[in-house]
Amino acid sequence: MNDNAKKRRGSTFGDVLRIMFLGRSHTKLSLLEEEQMQSPYRTMLRNFREKKTAMLGVYIFLLIFLACFFLPIWFPADITFQDPTQQNTRPSNNFMKVPSALQANVTGLDGGAVFGVGVDLSGKVYQWGNLSAKLKAIPTGMDPIVEVSAGLDHVVALSSTGKLYTWGNDRFNLGSIPAAAMNTPIKQVAAGHQISLALAENGNLYVWGNENITRISTRGVQGTIDKVVVNTTTAIALTKDKRVVALSSRETPFNYVPDAIQGRVVDIATTDRSAAALTTDGRVYVWGGLDYGVQEIPERIQGNVVHLVAGRGHFTALLKDGTVASWGWNYYHQTDVPKLSGIVYVSADYFQNYAIDNKGNIHTWGLKGYLMGTDQYGRDTFSRLLVGGRVTLTIGAISVIIAAFIGIIVGSISGYYGGAMDIFLMRMAEVVNAIPFLPLAMILSAIIGSKVSETGRIAMIMVILGLLSWPSLARLVRGQILAEREQEFVTAAKAMGIKEFKIIFKHILPNVITVVLVNLTLSFALCLLYESSLSYLGFGVNEPNATWGNMLYGCNDSTVMSQYWWRWVFPSIALSLCTISINMAGDGMRDAIDPKLNDR
Repeated sequence: MNDNAKKRRGSTFGDVLRIMFLGRSHTKLSLLEEEQMQSPYRTMLRNFREKKTAMLGVYIFLLIFLACFFLPIWFPADITFQDPTQQNTRPSNNFMKVPSALQANVTGLDGGAVFGVGVDLSGKVYQWGNLSAKLKAIPTGMDPIVEVSAGLDHVVALSSTGKLYTWGNDRFNLGSIPAAAMNTPIKQVAAGHQISLALAENGNLYVWGNENITRISTRGVQGTIDKVVVNTTTAIALTKDKRVVALSSRETPFNYVPDAIQGRVVDIATTDRSAAALTTDGRVYVWGGLDYGVQEIPERIQGNVVHLVAGRGHFTALLKDGTVASWGWNYYHQTDVPKLSGIVYVSADYFQNYAIDNKGNIHTWGLKGYLMGTDQYGRDTFSRLLVGGRVTLTIGAISVIIAAFIGIIVGSISGYYGGAMDIFLMRMAEVVNAIPFLPLAMILSAIIGSKVSETGRIAMIMVILGLLSWPSLARLVRGQILAEREQEFVTAAKAMGIKEFKIIFKHILPNVITVVLVNLTLSFALCLLYESSLSYLGFGVNEPNATWGNMLYGCNDSTVMSQYWWRWVFPSIALSLCTISINMAGDGMRDAIDPKLNDR
């Protein structure tokens, strides 16, 4: 064999991939080389590649496969994550898309759960992000606004004349500002989860809204408060004598203020589970919960902080040199501060951060939005779609492997030996084929599903799918083996004394493997649908683990179908594209090996 022949023979697999995806070589071959290379497999690949729909199916499936198995590296999904402030958020990336009219023309801004609000130099209010109809209804005829604060889904504003305004969610009396607050000079407003606060110049604090969730008590501190900050459960106050007080009606971790800082505090901030104070020497102290590493204060900022703000799980500090530092929870990159300088104002709330430099330019970092929205627990649909696709594809693939292993062995032995062996194996296949998959899986899931772990449950689904999917493949292989066993090369192999099992699996089976591949391709799509159907019915993989099926199961509600379309549209599209692309590729492969299409 010459060197060129060896080179061609050694690169057969590479040639197959190149021909399939990149096309035929532009190198001109001689007539003998062309005839030598026209093997049945090469002819099948050529016919397959000429079918545009089949190639489109291959490309779509590969794209989905690569996305599900590699994109989670950059878009991880925490299956235990829940956040009620982000639930049922529609797809967008405009949470921090500040209007250009505010650039170099801003006096203050604040972020809500999924939106933002700001005020320009003339006192005009601007809003951006996911705005409900009520949030868009800004009151008309307002006096020039000097301060705004955004809560979960409402806004409180203070005008230059001392008037209070509120809009957005009006449940729980959020739209009913106390008369006493309207008749008293106000120095600060704060909007919380479902609550609003107004601090008067005389140190009195007025609270209204849903006080069942956010329980605030001002007993013993009225008339002494200089600043107040609020989170989803309570509020923290800074008194005029530089002391910190937790405004909670019951004992919480916020009550354990370090004694060493009392009388020296100049600023305060609070996340959902911890509080921080800035003392006169520029140092930051944190107490309360240890969640998200909020107590791991960067050492470089100590002694250099001039202002302190906080989101749901992170703190942001403005330093003396005009730079900014953030630490704590970084799930949405809310502590990944860009390179900033000359900053004079910072604001943080929920998962967004805003900074204004000395030229009036606004800088943002944190949660910009969700590509495919969120579900009922506030989980990112896109990341769960990727992880769910990985589980669904894995279950389908392993089920097909199990079915292929059983089906090929049973079909090969049945077709080659025939007789009583053939009758027994085919009757067994008919019995298995008569067992309905979905009812059996539902019964087993109901009986033993709660007694096994989620991993065991997934393994059970894969095994059941594989054990019930092999009969059709076995019958197909049997028919092909029956035809091939009468060929002359089988007779020659017997005459040479080759063992029968070797004849079956080394000589006959490779000649029918293309037909098997077509069947496995179509069975793979069917297994995906079976798994999704089982999970959709509530008998497959359970929450919080994600599959395309149980993502759709969570949308089995008329309210979700009509109002939160993204929760079912994207999983449906992913499952449809995957199964259709596999079927397109399988149909193309079946047509490619049809002898009628191979006539030259």
